[in-house]
This record gives sequence, structure tokens and C-alpha cells, in this order.
Amino acid sequence: MATRNAEQSGMVDALNRLWKQYLPTMEERVAILQKAARNLAGRELSDDERAEANSAAHKLAGVLGTFGLTKGTVLAREAEILYSGDNGTDPENAKQLVKIAEQLRAMIAAR
Repeated sequence: MATRNAEQSGMVDALNRLWKQYLPTMEERVAILQKAARNLAGRELSDDERAEANSAAHKLAGVLGTFGLTKGTVLAREAEILYSGDNGTDPENAKQLVKIAEQLRAMIAAR
């Protein structure tokens, strides 16, 4: 039993170190989503910004799941879908995308 607890403690420590290492990248990706949502609301979202937001959302979905933030993965996937294809240029999606980015930022800050 003591070995199991030590292994679990080691795993938690390793995940915490990885979290600290990747935190700036995750925050940068959320900032990309926030900027893209604002630009979409103002009808100023370029194709490059849309693609960058789609990629940032995709990467966040994967990394947040790794850290057990399942709700974050779901939100990031929703953003990824909204930034894909023809959806990615629809200003009607801006409010939802702003909300998703805010929730992701809060979730990351709270961990």
C-alpha cells in the first residue's frame, strides 16, 4: 500500500511539474481564442486568425484532457468546431466563443 501511495504521489508531482511547464502555452492559446472571438464579433476575423484559433482550440482540447480537465476538453472541442469551416466566420458564434474562452481561462487559473 505504501508503494502505491508513493507512486500516486510521484504521478501527482510529475503532473504538477508538467502543468507549470505548459501553463504559459495554455494561457497563450486561450488568449488566441479570446482575440479571435473579439475579432469575429467585430467582423474583423481573418482566415489566418480563424485557423490559428481552430488550432489553439484543438491543442487545448488535448492538453486539458491530459490534466483531467474533461469539461475544458469539451469546451475547447466546441470552440474548435465553431472555428472550423463556414462556422468559423459567423459573427453569431462570437458570444458563445467569448464565453468559452472565459470559461477556459477561469478553469486553467483555478487549477
